[in-house]
Amino acid sequence: MKVLIVESKSELGSMWQRHLQRLGSEADLVRSQAAAIEALQESDYDILILDLVLSDGSSLSVADFANYRCPKARVIFVTNTTFFSDGSIFAHSPNACSYVPSGTSPEDLAAMAEHYAALR
Repeated sequence: MKVLIVESKSELGSMWQRHLQRLGSEADLVRSQAAAIEALQESDYDILILDLVLSDGSSLSVADFANYRCPKARVIFVTNTTFFSDGSIFAHSPNACSYVPSGTSPEDLAAMAEHYAALR
């Protein structure tokens, strides 16, 4: 499984990346919208773990570009806010498959990524 993690907080993104790699996934970590777009131009991904609130841009732009570039890739949105807590993220992003708190355990996040990537 090939995963793109887009997370502005380097410690959090690195923790997820290490956990996914220990489980045998190929996991790339980027920290910005521009880096995410570049990664999507260079490689195909099965799943994206995408922070809903990026420090330098729009996560919805990244999800939209992923939908164009890797149409089968699913997006797990993570956030530490209540924005979109009503579930409307699924109306705004057709490739969204999950919406979870940033504090979700790495084990649970990896299990979700594996599950949704298998549904491609």
